[in-house]
Amino acid sequence: MLFRFADAVRRRLHKDVGRRGEDLAHRYLRRRKYVIVARNYRPVSGAPGEIDLIARAGNRLIFVEVKTRTSDAISFPERAVDGSKQRALIRAGREYARRANVAWSDVRFDVVAITGLKRPKIEHFEDAFTTVPSRDANGS
Repeated sequence: MLFRFADAVRRRLHKDVGRRGEDLAHRYLRRRKYVIVARNYRPVSGAPGEIDLIARAGNRLIFVEVKTRTSDAISFPERAVDGSKQRALIRAGREYARRANVAWSDVRFDVVAITGLKRPKIEHFEDAFTTVPSRDANGS
């Protein structure tokens, strides 16, 4: 029973750190003239994955994954965006772009890595990973 409680507390703290990181990334991007159009987008299709922030900059639609760590003692946050995570983001991004009628060529995937919360270090990796569009990415 104590282990379940400890796991629940750990999950809650993890969610709180993630939410705080998303708030910091949101403000960071807005200061850089990005227009945030969605937050915590989950595919309507029920496919796995969630896009933390969706932004516009010029004619680009930008899907942003936010990774937050309280310190870099264990690992750098951006390293957590592995192949599996990228595939989930791409699936969710394809669905969103299709529904928003945005050409896949106008889409970009960024990662915002945040280390520390009291004096956060924010790194923005533009075009952090790329993908070859699927045949149906533009609805064809």
